[in-house]
Amino acid sequence: MKKIFLFLATATLIVSCNKVEKNHYIISGIAKGVANGQTIVLEKQDEMGMNLVPVDTVKVKDGKFEIKGKITEPGLYTLQLEKAQGKIPVILETGEIKIVVDKDSIQKTKISGTYSNDEFSKFNEDLKVSQKKVQKELMDFQNKNMAAMNQAQKVKDTAVINKLMKDYGKIQEVITSKYAIYAERHGKSFISLLIIDGMLKQPKVEIEKIKKMYANLEKELQQTKIGKGIKTGIDNFGKAPAMTPPPAPSSAPEASNAPAAAGK
Repeated sequence: MKKIFLFLATATLIVSCNKVEKNHYIISGIAKGVANGQTIVLEKQDEMGMNLVPVDTVKVKDGKFEIKGKITEPGLYTLQLEKAQGKIPVILETGEIKIVVDKDSIQKTKISGTYSNDEFSKFNEDLKVSQKKVQKELMDFQNKNMAAMNQAQKVKDTAVINKLMKDYGKIQEVITSKYAIYAERHGKSFISLLIIDGMLKQPKVEIEKIKKMYANLEKELQQTKIGKGIKTGIDNFGKAPAMTPPPAPSSAPEASNAPAAAGK
Protein backbone atom coordinates (compact mmCIF):
# COMPACT_ATOMS: atom_id res chain seq x y z
CA MET A 1 0.00 0.00 0.00
CA LYS A 2 2.85 2.37 0.88
CA LYS A 3 4.40 1.67 -2.51
CA ILE A 4 1.13 2.60 -4.25
CA PHE A 5 0.90 5.89 -2.36
CA LEU A 6 4.56 6.61 -3.15
CA PHE A 7 3.96 5.91 -6.84
CA LEU A 8 0.89 8.17 -6.94
CA ALA A 9 2.72 10.94 -5.11
CA THR A 10 5.64 10.72 -7.53
CA ALA A 11 3.32 10.70 -10.55
CA THR A 12 1.47 13.75 -9.21
CA LEU A 13 4.76 15.56 -8.68
CA ILE A 14 5.88 14.81 -12.24
CA VAL A 15 2.59 16.05 -13.70
CA SER A 16 2.65 19.23 -11.60
CA CYS A 17 6.25 19.94 -12.64
CA ASN A 18 5.46 19.49 -16.32
CA LYS A 19 2.28 21.53 -16.27
CA VAL A 20 2.58 25.20 -17.23
CA GLU A 21 -0.23 27.55 -16.30
CA LYS A 22 -2.43 29.11 -18.95
CA ASN A 23 -0.75 32.12 -20.60
CA HIS A 24 2.62 31.24 -19.02
CA TYR A 25 5.70 29.97 -20.80
CA ILE A 26 9.03 28.40 -19.91
CA ILE A 27 11.91 28.38 -22.38
CA SER A 28 14.33 25.62 -21.39
CA GLY A 29 17.51 25.96 -23.39
CA ILE A 30 20.69 23.98 -23.96
CA ALA A 31 23.64 25.98 -25.26
CA LYS A 32 26.64 23.66 -25.45
CA GLY A 33 29.95 25.42 -25.91
CA VAL A 34 28.55 28.80 -24.90
CA ALA A 35 30.60 30.42 -22.15
CA ASN A 36 29.15 31.06 -18.71
CA GLY A 37 27.80 34.59 -18.42
CA GLN A 38 27.00 35.06 -22.11
CA THR A 39 23.60 36.67 -22.46
CA ILE A 40 20.53 35.54 -24.34
CA VAL A 41 17.95 38.24 -25.00
CA LEU A 42 14.28 37.53 -25.69
CA GLU A 43 12.97 40.17 -28.11
CA LYS A 44 9.68 41.20 -29.70
CA GLN A 45 8.58 43.80 -32.23
CA ASP A 46 7.57 47.20 -30.92
CA GLU A 47 4.05 48.55 -31.35
CA MET A 48 4.92 50.04 -34.75
CA GLY A 49 6.42 46.75 -35.94
CA MET A 50 9.61 48.55 -36.95
CA ASN A 51 12.15 47.56 -34.30
CA LEU A 52 12.91 44.74 -31.88
CA VAL A 53 12.77 45.55 -28.18
CA PRO A 54 14.10 43.39 -25.31
CA VAL A 55 11.58 41.52 -23.18
CA ASP A 56 13.92 39.54 -20.93
CA THR A 57 17.63 38.84 -20.60
CA VAL A 58 19.25 35.78 -19.01
CA LYS A 59 22.77 34.40 -18.76
CA VAL A 60 24.02 30.99 -19.78
CA LYS A 61 25.25 28.82 -16.93
CA ASP A 62 26.86 25.41 -17.43
CA GLY A 63 25.56 25.26 -21.00
CA LYS A 64 21.95 25.91 -20.03
CA PHE A 65 19.50 28.79 -19.69
CA GLU A 66 15.87 29.30 -18.73
CA ILE A 67 13.39 32.08 -19.41
CA LYS A 68 10.00 32.25 -17.71
CA GLY A 69 7.20 34.68 -18.28
CA LYS A 70 3.57 35.46 -18.94
CA ILE A 71 1.84 36.35 -22.20
CA THR A 72 -1.66 37.52 -23.05
CA GLU A 73 -1.62 35.84 -26.48
CA PRO A 74 0.76 33.80 -28.65
CA GLY A 75 3.29 35.75 -30.68
CA LEU A 76 6.43 35.54 -32.79
CA TYR A 77 9.53 36.50 -30.80
CA THR A 78 13.27 36.13 -31.33
CA LEU A 79 16.22 35.07 -29.20
CA GLN A 80 19.57 36.80 -29.60
CA LEU A 81 22.65 34.98 -28.33
CA GLU A 82 25.48 37.35 -27.42
CA LYS A 83 28.15 37.52 -30.16
CA ALA A 84 26.13 35.25 -32.47
CA GLN A 85 25.24 36.18 -36.04
CA GLY A 86 21.51 35.96 -36.62
CA LYS A 87 18.48 35.54 -34.42
CA ILE A 88 16.45 32.52 -33.37
CA PRO A 89 12.71 32.83 -34.14
CA VAL A 90 10.44 31.28 -31.53
CA ILE A 91 6.68 31.24 -31.09
CA LEU A 92 5.86 32.22 -27.54
CA GLU A 93 2.76 30.37 -26.37
CA THR A 94 1.53 28.53 -23.29
CA GLY A 95 3.78 25.62 -22.40
CA GLU A 96 7.40 24.57 -22.10
CA ILE A 97 9.48 25.42 -25.14
CA LYS A 98 12.71 23.47 -25.58
CA ILE A 99 15.62 24.95 -27.49
CA VAL A 100 18.97 23.42 -28.42
CA VAL A 101 21.20 26.26 -29.59
CA ASP A 102 23.80 25.69 -32.30
CA LYS A 103 26.24 28.51 -31.53
CA ASP A 104 28.24 27.95 -34.73
CA SER A 105 25.21 27.96 -37.02
CA ILE A 106 22.23 29.70 -35.43
CA GLN A 107 19.99 28.63 -38.32
CA LYS A 108 20.44 25.00 -37.22
CA THR A 109 19.06 25.65 -33.73
CA LYS A 110 16.35 23.13 -32.79
CA ILE A 111 13.04 24.30 -31.27
CA SER A 112 10.28 22.05 -29.93
CA GLY A 113 7.95 21.44 -26.99
CA THR A 114 4.72 23.26 -27.89
CA TYR A 115 2.33 22.65 -30.78
CA SER A 116 3.14 25.72 -32.89
CA ASN A 117 6.90 25.40 -32.35
CA ASP A 118 6.84 21.73 -33.31
CA GLU A 119 4.84 22.68 -36.41
CA PHE A 120 7.18 25.59 -37.15
CA SER A 121 10.19 23.25 -37.15
CA LYS A 122 8.47 20.63 -39.33
CA PHE A 123 7.20 23.26 -41.76
CA ASN A 124 10.66 24.81 -42.17
CA GLU A 125 12.31 21.42 -42.71
CA ASP A 126 9.74 20.53 -45.37
CA LEU A 127 10.20 23.93 -46.97
CA LYS A 128 13.98 23.49 -47.16
CA VAL A 129 13.57 20.22 -49.06
CA SER A 130 11.10 21.81 -51.48
CA GLN A 131 13.23 24.92 -51.96
CA LYS A 132 16.28 22.82 -52.79
CA LYS A 133 14.28 20.91 -55.40
CA VAL A 134 12.75 24.07 -56.87
CA GLN A 135 16.11 25.84 -57.04
CA LYS A 136 17.48 22.96 -59.11
CA GLU A 137 14.47 23.07 -61.43
CA LEU A 138 14.86 26.84 -61.84
CA MET A 139 18.55 26.50 -62.68
CA ASP A 140 17.78 23.75 -65.21
CA PHE A 141 15.06 25.93 -66.73
CA GLN A 142 17.40 28.91 -67.01
CA ASN A 143 20.16 26.87 -68.60
CA LYS A 144 17.75 25.28 -71.05
CA ASN A 145 16.01 28.51 -72.06
CA MET A 146 18.74 31.14 -71.73
CA ALA A 147 19.46 31.25 -75.46
CA ALA A 148 15.76 31.48 -76.33
CA MET A 149 15.24 34.30 -73.83
CA ASN A 150 18.24 36.26 -75.11
CA GLN A 151 17.06 35.90 -78.69
CA ALA A 152 13.50 36.91 -77.78
CA GLN A 153 14.77 40.00 -75.97
CA LYS A 154 17.00 40.86 -78.91
CA VAL A 155 14.14 40.82 -81.42
CA LYS A 156 11.58 42.05 -78.84
CA ASP A 157 9.40 38.95 -79.17
CA THR A 158 7.07 39.63 -76.25
CA ALA A 159 5.05 36.44 -76.83
CA VAL A 160 8.09 34.22 -76.23
CA ILE A 161 9.31 36.39 -73.33
CA ASN A 162 5.92 36.25 -71.60
CA LYS A 163 5.62 32.48 -72.07
CA LEU A 164 9.08 31.83 -70.64
CA MET A 165 8.39 34.09 -67.66
CA LYS A 166 5.04 32.39 -67.08
CA ASP A 167 6.64 28.93 -67.15
CA TYR A 168 9.35 30.16 -64.78
CA GLY A 169 6.70 31.47 -62.40
CA LYS A 170 4.85 28.14 -62.40
CA ILE A 171 7.95 26.44 -60.99
CA GLN A 172 8.11 29.01 -58.19
CA GLU A 173 4.42 28.47 -57.37
CA VAL A 174 5.31 25.12 -55.82
CA ILE A 175 6.77 27.01 -52.87
CA THR A 176 4.05 29.65 -52.51
CA SER A 177 1.33 27.01 -52.68
CA LYS A 178 2.89 25.18 -49.72
CA TYR A 179 2.13 28.15 -47.48
CA ALA A 180 -1.53 28.24 -48.51
CA ILE A 181 -1.94 24.47 -48.19
CA TYR A 182 -0.47 24.53 -44.70
CA ALA A 183 -2.79 27.32 -43.54
CA GLU A 184 -5.81 25.49 -44.95
CA ARG A 185 -4.97 22.31 -43.02
CA HIS A 186 -3.71 23.66 -39.69
CA GLY A 187 -6.37 25.84 -38.08
CA LYS A 188 -4.82 25.69 -34.59
CA SER A 189 -1.29 26.66 -35.62
CA PHE A 190 0.02 30.18 -35.05
CA ILE A 191 2.01 29.77 -38.28
CA SER A 192 -1.26 29.69 -40.22
CA LEU A 193 -2.13 33.07 -38.72
CA LEU A 194 1.18 34.52 -39.97
CA ILE A 195 0.68 32.99 -43.42
CA ILE A 196 -2.85 34.40 -43.81
CA ASP A 197 -1.66 37.82 -42.64
CA GLY A 198 1.09 37.72 -45.27
CA MET A 199 -1.33 36.64 -48.01
CA LEU A 200 -3.62 39.57 -47.20
CA LYS A 201 -0.71 41.96 -47.80
CA GLN A 202 0.23 40.60 -51.23
CA PRO A 203 -0.40 42.70 -54.37
CA LYS A 204 -2.74 40.01 -55.69
CA VAL A 205 -5.18 39.07 -52.90
CA GLU A 206 -7.29 35.90 -53.14
CA ILE A 207 -9.88 37.20 -50.71
CA GLU A 208 -12.30 34.23 -50.84
CA LYS A 209 -9.50 31.79 -50.07
CA ILE A 210 -8.34 34.02 -47.21
CA LYS A 211 -11.88 34.18 -45.79
CA LYS A 212 -12.08 30.37 -45.68
CA MET A 213 -8.65 30.08 -44.06
CA TYR A 214 -9.54 32.68 -41.45
CA ALA A 215 -12.87 30.98 -40.67
CA ASN A 216 -10.96 27.72 -40.14
CA LEU A 217 -8.70 29.25 -37.48
CA GLU A 218 -9.34 28.49 -33.83
CA LYS A 219 -11.14 31.30 -32.04
CA GLU A 220 -8.14 31.92 -29.78
CA LEU A 221 -6.04 32.77 -32.83
CA GLN A 222 -8.78 34.93 -34.34
CA GLN A 223 -8.84 36.98 -31.13
CA THR A 224 -5.13 37.83 -31.23
CA LYS A 225 -3.91 41.22 -32.41
CA ILE A 226 -2.87 39.73 -35.75
CA GLY A 227 -6.17 37.84 -36.04
CA LYS A 228 -8.21 40.99 -35.45
CA GLY A 229 -6.09 42.80 -38.02
CA ILE A 230 -6.86 40.09 -40.58
CA LYS A 231 -10.58 40.36 -39.84
CA THR A 232 -10.44 44.13 -40.35
CA GLY A 233 -8.55 43.63 -43.61
CA ILE A 234 -11.16 41.14 -44.85
CA ASP A 235 -14.06 43.41 -43.89
CA ASN A 236 -12.49 46.44 -45.58
CA PHE A 237 -11.31 44.63 -48.71
CA GLY A 238 -12.58 46.28 -51.86
CA LYS A 239 -14.01 49.27 -50.06
CA ALA A 240 -13.05 52.71 -51.30
CA PRO A 241 -10.91 54.66 -48.83
CA ALA A 242 -12.79 57.25 -46.83
CA MET A 243 -12.71 60.72 -48.36
CA THR A 244 -10.94 63.37 -46.33
CA PRO A 245 -13.38 66.24 -45.71
CA PRO A 246 -12.31 69.66 -47.05
CA PRO A 247 -10.99 72.17 -44.50
CA ALA A 248 -13.67 74.26 -42.80
CA PRO A 249 -14.00 77.87 -44.04
CA SER A 250 -12.38 80.52 -41.89
CA SER A 251 -14.59 82.09 -39.23
CA ALA A 252 -16.43 85.35 -39.96
CA PRO A 253 -15.00 88.40 -38.18
CA GLU A 254 -16.44 89.08 -34.77
CA ALA A 255 -19.09 91.84 -34.46
CA SER A 256 -16.78 94.02 -32.39
CA ASN A 257 -14.31 94.12 -35.29
CA ALA A 258 -16.92 95.00 -37.95
CA PRO A 259 -16.85 98.52 -39.43
CA ALA A 260 -19.29 101.00 -37.89
CA ALA A 261 -22.64 101.33 -39.62
CA ALA A 262 -23.09 104.39 -41.88
CA GLY A 263 -24.73 107.41 -40.37
CA LYS A 264 -23.39 106.79 -36.83
